This record gives sequence, structure tokens and C-alpha cells, in this order.
Amino acid sequence: MEELFSGIPSSGEWVSVTPISKGWSEDRKYLIRTRRGEKLLLRLSEEDTLQEKRKEYEFISIVSSIGFPSSRPIAFGQNERGEVYSLLSWVSGRDLEEVLPSLSEKEQYLKGREAGIILRKIHSIPLKKEHRAEDTKAKKLRQLSRYENSDVRLKGDENPLAYVKNNIDEICRVAPVYQHGDFHPGNLIYMDGGRIGVIDFNRWRVGDPYEEFYKLQSFGREISVPYSVGEIDGYFDGRIPEEFWRGLAVYVAHASLYSIKWAEKFGKKEMDGMRRRAEIAKEDYDDYRRSIPKWYSKDMAEKYGKGMESHLIFQ
Repeated sequence: MEELFSGIPSSGEWVSVTPISKGWSEDRKYLIRTRRGEKLLLRLSEEDTLQEKRKEYEFISIVSSIGFPSSRPIAFGQNERGEVYSLLSWVSGRDLEEVLPSLSEKEQYLKGREAGIILRKIHSIPLKKEHRAEDTKAKKLRQLSRYENSDVRLKGDENPLAYVKNNIDEICRVAPVYQHGDFHPGNLIYMDGGRIGVIDFNRWRVGDPYEEFYKLQSFGREISVPYSVGEIDGYFDGRIPEEFWRGLAVYVAHASLYSIKWAEKFGKKEMDGMRRRAEIAKEDYDDYRRSIPKWYSKDMAEKYGKGMESHLIFQ
């Protein structure tokens, strides 16, 4: 294994290297411990990803300076085998998805609000001229076609299919932003003192800010409805535009179906998980006869959100 790390600055100071198996990233990830007691994250990827990974590393550099805990860049390059490495600081704490069930409803909601405010901060980063959004509408329809012509279709998928096709123009109606790309409690860290740290920017892109929220339906609401409500409330500071709900419903309907096809490469267990989430989404959206999911409630903002100033978490 030592040859993997040959050529990486400071690797001679490492005392242990532990592989990390969690997640769906194609990167190989390692927890590094140094002689000085530091913990670092090493990501390794194939040689042909050099330019893509360089842009990712640059984006992490920008994000790490805007006022909330996140992975900080330490070193980037290629090892002696030509593989691309990114060495980052380790965000210490527990995965938020593990912590949320142990918190009170109020604490779950307030963690959601904090996460929503962080997401808004990410979306506020000015876009560089060379970074442009891809044609999201065309991409979603291509993906949906792949699902529709596959043998993994969900029974009773006619309404979500029709909903996406008939309402595709409801997405991408606001200015594109830098997206985290995989913003959900599994990529957030509950740190000592209760603050939230953000990790795993490897799916970053430029796109519709509202697209970020469909993972609340996929991976948020099954862990904590109060958190999911809070993230939306925190992002919009209680002023949620109607166009958000219409666009989000399209993203949810699309993801609920295409994710089954996407998970095929990971095996039956992951596909079954996506099928279960698709059925839950159908119920939450009344088989896509409504645009606001049943789990969203304004009552939590009235009950828990009053007096919370958004800027306080960034002091």
C-alpha cells in the first residue's frame, strides 16, 4: 500500500492509514493519522480525473473560507503511480444522520435551519465566468428515458413519469449557483459543541439551487422530518416561493424513479431501498397530485423558529 502514498507531501509523518468504505463515491478514501496527532482525509482517484479533481479541490478551497466548518484543502497532485490525490483536513464529530434521532424535535428542527443557512451560503458564492450550468432539463429527460426503457420499473409509475414530462419547465427558473451536489445529513457532521460541519464536495456542480433539496425526500425525511422542514425554512428564512415547491416536486418525481436505475450497479439491496423511497414519495405527494409534500408543516417555524437569527451561527 505504501506505493499509493509515495510522492504525497508529508506522507512520511503518517502513522496510520485506515480505508473508509462508507458512501457511493468512486474515490478511494482513507483516514490518516499523523505523528502530531492530526487526522486528515485522503482521496485517491484515477489519473484521467486530474482536471476534474483539480476543479473540485479549487472549489473546496473557496468553500472553506466562507464562514462555516468544512474540509480544508492541504495538498493536491499525483502520486508516483499517476493517481490523483486530494489531502484535506478531517472534520471531527459524528455523522448528523446518526445523531438526529437522539435529539429533541426542536433540536432536530434547529439543526435543519442551520443546515439550510449553510446551504444558502454555498449558493451565494459568485460564479466564475468559466463555470456554466449544463442543460439540466435535457439531462433529466434523458435519464428518465433510460429508466422508462429499463426492466427495473416501479409498478404504478405512470403518474410520476407524466408529472416530470408535463412539468419539466418548472425547473431551472432561477439563476444557477454552485451546488454542493450531495447535501443531506449523511454528508454533514455534528461537531463538538453542536455545530454542523460539511464534507464530501465531490459531486459539486453549477445548477438550479432548488435541485439540492430533493435529497431531503430521499435521505432526510426518513431520518428526521423536523430537520427536513428546518432546512427549507432556514434556507428561505421563512419566505418560501411557490416556484420552489413546483420545481422540487419535479426533481423528487424524477429522482424517485431514476434512482432505481442508478442503484442497479450497486445491487439488489440498494435498488430495493430506492424503490421503498419512491413509494414513500408517491404517498407524500399524493401520487403527484400535490406540489407540497405532506410532511412539510409551517407549524414548526411558529413553534421553534422564532427569534433565531440566521447570522448567529457564523459569528
